[in-house]
Amino acid sequence: MHDGHRHNDSHGRDHGHGTVRDLAPSVGAAAQGAQGGEGGEGGEGGETITLEQKVLAKNEDLAARNRSWLAERGIVAVNMMSSPGAGKTTLLERTIRDLNGRGRPIAVIEGDQETMLDAERISGAGGAVVQVNTGAGCHLDAEMVRGALTALAPETGSLILVENVGNLVCPALFDLGEGGRAVIISVTEGTDKPLKYPYMFAVADLVIINKIDLLPYVDFDSDQCEKYARSINPDLQVLKVSATTGEGMTDWYDWLGGRY
Repeated sequence: MHDGHRHNDSHGRDHGHGTVRDLAPSVGAAAQGAQGGEGGEGGEGGETITLEQKVLAKNEDLAARNRSWLAERGIVAVNMMSSPGAGKTTLLERTIRDLNGRGRPIAVIEGDQETMLDAERISGAGGAVVQVNTGAGCHLDAEMVRGALTALAPETGSLILVENVGNLVCPALFDLGEGGRAVIISVTEGTDKPLKYPYMFAVADLVIINKIDLLPYVDFDSDQCEKYARSINPDLQVLKVSATTGEGMTDWYDWLGGRY
């Protein structure tokens, strides 16, 4: 699966490049239930808060274990988050095509609620990939990622790119044990996105403003968006790229290179 050649087994699909494997979620249902806004019997808010605290505490413990496991192997994982349609998968495809064979092995953990479509695109680009379908869950969690890492069996020194479920709320709450967090927004979204979803930008290390090739055709102020993002998190790095044309992608690769 992770050797970049043709492979197939009872859990995978053979694509001639990477192999796509579909993993069922483990604790996603519990986490989703904790964020559903309803309490236990009678809808009591106190029970909801207690359940959410327990879920998040368990996740923090598992994330710490993931972090140790990755560090012991010299593996860097980057959690990539965005709303749907921001261009995460296109960005990953180009990254794999541009960086494969230039040093560190690259693998992808692909999170989605349903389908294998994005994972198949990553596999077609030549990347080792494991798909995690969360069902009704709106995010990946540390246990799902641990299962995906076991299935991937990444080489020592690998770079793992985690494509989280398209959502600018829930993924920010769950530590995966990653070594960096990148938020991708596109110029087809609103300039005020950081103000509408402040917690996501508060926990991020990097903001990638994608699809800048469309700037002449949309009402989006990239400089103002950057100002909004830095008003929430002054330490943010902000990159402006087009995953379609390749503009600015070298800056993204340099950022990745600085993580290891």
